[in-house]
Amino acid sequence: MHFSVKEDIIQLTEKWDGERFPDGRPRVSDEDLEEIRHLTLEEVWQPMFMKGYLNQFEEKLKRLHEDKTKLVGRAVTCSFMPARPDLEETVKKIGASEGRKGTCNQWVIDTLVEGDVVVADMYDKIYEGTFVGGNLSTAIKNRTKTGGAVVWGGIRDLEQIEGIEGLQVYYRGVDPTPIKDFVMTSFNSMTKIGGAVCLPGDVVFGYGGGVIFIPSHMVKEVIEFAKKMQEYDVHIGVLTVPIEIAQCITDVMVAGGIKAVWNFTPFRIRVPENIVVQNTSLYAHLAVMFNRLNFNEIK
Repeated sequence: MHFSVKEDIIQLTEKWDGERFPDGRPRVSDEDLEEIRHLTLEEVWQPMFMKGYLNQFEEKLKRLHEDKTKLVGRAVTCSFMPARPDLEETVKKIGASEGRKGTCNQWVIDTLVEGDVVVADMYDKIYEGTFVGGNLSTAIKNRTKTGGAVVWGGIRDLEQIEGIEGLQVYYRGVDPTPIKDFVMTSFNSMTKIGGAVCLPGDVVFGYGGGVIFIPSHMVKEVIEFAKKMQEYDVHIGVLTVPIEIAQCITDVMVAGGIKAVWNFTPFRIRVPENIVVQNTSLYAHLAVMFNRLNFNEIK
């Protein structure tokens, strides 16, 4: 067992065919990160949802700054579980053999580079589960410049962290206790934040009350989709899908800015009051066509 293994990261992110960091993580370009920063939450979410990436968004989080500060950067992932003496001893030995110092959360922060975002699954531990406090948050800011953290667990030293300009952190709760009784299970591997899945190198997009993880290989597609929506100024969506997914596709279109839906399915979709819906029954038109055809044959 080892942590942050280059070969494993490359295998996990095999769909990425661009540049990589020395640790193997996909290196989405700074230019693409800046493009993503100017998109809306819905513009980012829609193309992923349409491709079947249904577990990329988590909203059950608090955020450090309740303003328009966006969190955008490349994910450095880590996961933890409750401590057990023998497992903790083994993990510390592995860390020492890899040259790592301090506690496991320090191992992660020591590897950060500019543009990174820590994504830490602390198994929703808040009491004694404070992944970062004032000092480590300062270290995150100094190393990442524009990054921050997403923590499925706790933070501490809130007043001090709030004073760090340009830092954005999403977290589950605040507690004054220092972190203890935890052990690392993975570092730069697959992890989850609530119901959302994140891989190393994913682009983290946090705004408002939620965070989206964009697979690295889909970043270009997300950007191009948003540009086309903006360029064509699309307002009408045509719905021609199986009834089983008619409502969810409608929700995607509305979230993407559609103002009217031309519904060719027999399903009666539900939309906000300001959305125009025109239901057109293909079955009814088909019946009319058959009736006319039969009438002509009788003649």
